[in-house]
Amino acid sequence: MSINKQDIVLRPRFKKLLNKRNIFYLEQFKLAKTTQNKFIVSVIDDHVFLKLPKDKQQFWSPQLHLEINEDGEKTSILYGVFGPNPTVWTMFMFLHFLVAGLFIAFAIWAYSNWSLDNSYSVQLGVMFLLVVLWFVLYFAGRIGKDSSKEEMHDLYDFMNSIIEEKSN
Repeated sequence: MSINKQDIVLRPRFKKLLNKRNIFYLEQFKLAKTTQNKFIVSVIDDHVFLKLPKDKQQFWSPQLHLEINEDGEKTSILYGVFGPNPTVWTMFMFLHFLVAGLFIAFAIWAYSNWSLDNSYSVQLGVMFLLVVLWFVLYFAGRIGKDSSKEEMHDLYDFMNSIIEEKSN
């Protein structure tokens, strides 16, 4: 898993070609669910969710979502995406959309006041503060991702141990 530091990625993604059918790997993850207790493993259809146990989770703790699809008779493709808890991600995206919506509303209000030759400095000030708030949200997401890199590597290594150990 190599991710360039210059990339602007809040939810890193990766893809792997696997040399066996997806059912084999899904069964291996189901087996790992019962044979280890370092990670929580959930398997639903072709999807696997890997996360830390509740007692080790923090606000920004990542989870790894895997989708293992058939790619022929004897091969499959694994798609993976790292992200925070879905509740945290939903709240985070809601805040982004709220800031964007307020920015648009204040821009319309400022334009209306400008076209009526009224003062629009308050609206411009709020728009500036909303831009600052958006940057704060963005960098909070980056800091959260950076603070959980070790956990991301642990999840990725665990995934590889299941896939590579059982493939041979």
